[in-house]
Amino acid sequence: MKDVFLIYDGCCFYEIVTLSYFMRYAGCELVFCALERKPVRAMEGFTVQPDLSLEKLNCGQIRSLIVPGGTISVINRPEVHRLLRTLRDRQALIAAICAGVDVLDDAGLLRDIRSTHSVDEDLVCAGNVITARANAYVDFAIKTAEALGLFSSREDMEETIAFWKNGQRMQ
Repeated sequence: MKDVFLIYDGCCFYEIVTLSYFMRYAGCELVFCALERKPVRAMEGFTVQPDLSLEKLNCGQIRSLIVPGGTISVINRPEVHRLLRTLRDRQALIAAICAGVDVLDDAGLLRDIRSTHSVDEDLVCAGNVITARANAYVDFAIKTAEALGLFSSREDMEETIAFWKNGQRMQ
């Protein structure tokens, strides 16, 4: 199963880089997808070549979809909304951070569920939907990794939290 990052011009890579590191380290099959298969320039100035265009995605192979924040007007479109609703209906994990949460809201995914739009929290998990504010990018990465079963044990997760959140050196 594939784990898809929806990238676009003006998206914030810092919000997803920790999560992508966790996923790559765990051996996940990562796919960087954009509306079109042309280079994407992130908010931080990086240029990335997407692996696939949105139209080439096979929804039946998607385990998770990650939506970073940024200049969402680029992706806040009907075809993205349809993809999100299809994945929700298939029970795929959908995780969005910062302005990416607005795309989920506009697609109708946040109706009647808790999210960072409905409660004053930095990170909210509601079934297969995870939403986070930008400042919670490490918590977002850890919670999404946990939801995907990437930690080998409770100790593995606690060690990850100690290092990434608390800055503790590992031996």
